[in-house]
Amino acid sequence: MKIKKVILEALIFSILFWVPINTQAQVGIGIFTADPSAQLDVTSTKKGFLPPRMNGAERDSIVVTSASAGLTIWCTNCGARGEMQVYDGVSWTNICGSAVAVAVPQVTIGLQRWATQNLNVSNYRNGEPIPKVTDNATWASLTTGAYCYYNNDSATYAAVYGKLYNWYAVIDSRGLAPLGYYIPTDEEWATLETTLGANAGTQLKSTSGWNNNGNGTNSSGFTALPAGLRNSSGLFEEINRYAQWWSVTEYDTLNAWFHMLSYTNGTCYKLYFPKAAGFSVRCLRD
Repeated sequence: MKIKKVILEALIFSILFWVPINTQAQVGIGIFTADPSAQLDVTSTKKGFLPPRMNGAERDSIVVTSASAGLTIWCTNCGARGEMQVYDGVSWTNICGSAVAVAVPQVTIGLQRWATQNLNVSNYRNGEPIPKVTDNATWASLTTGAYCYYNNDSATYAAVYGKLYNWYAVIDSRGLAPLGYYIPTDEEWATLETTLGANAGTQLKSTSGWNNNGNGTNSSGFTALPAGLRNSSGLFEEINRYAQWWSVTEYDTLNAWFHMLSYTNGTCYKLYFPKAAGFSVRCLRD
């Protein structure tokens, strides 16, 4: 009797839980026969479909592992109260097809909310790619947006310093800053520096990475890093010595305003430079 009982239980288990290995088989949950048009048909009048739930930072980490178009999640801290989002192969959109904000670490300084990392995007906000230009002569001749990595070495510099962009990318109508962020004006950079007061540069600079012990306290939380630059001739200079960030404010036809920190002191500098140069970009939250 005991053997018969074991055999009966095994038979019942196999009937209830065995699923044939058939890539063409349709699956119905809550229904005996799936709709002919559906590979998976979930039917219920009492319960709903629940996708994976995660915050924006967790969502963005998926893209690093090459997410497939159509991937769907519920973003817990997006929108007013969370929202369903779909990856379209280039960027995340909400269920209505609108672009969604990328999760960017930020810090509040006075009345401003600043990103704590340099910009590192390869696409404009509308999804179109930003040209990556490595050749010096090509870079020098550009009057349209482009980016590069310092010394054209993404393995060494990308994760820490982000990308270097020319000014034409900064003001491109397709939008360089991710949704929810924008690139500051010269006046907004000045507001940051005035808010911090004396030795603002020391408060902005990271606690390591600057040559000759030119590190800061990072008491502001801004975490400024000396990413160097690519000059308007295409040459790379000043890594670990200077940090430069574009503003959207034009100086004249050929030049635009930027703000700079040096390894030599805690001063914040306001200068202008040719638009063809490659500087870091730091964003403000809307």
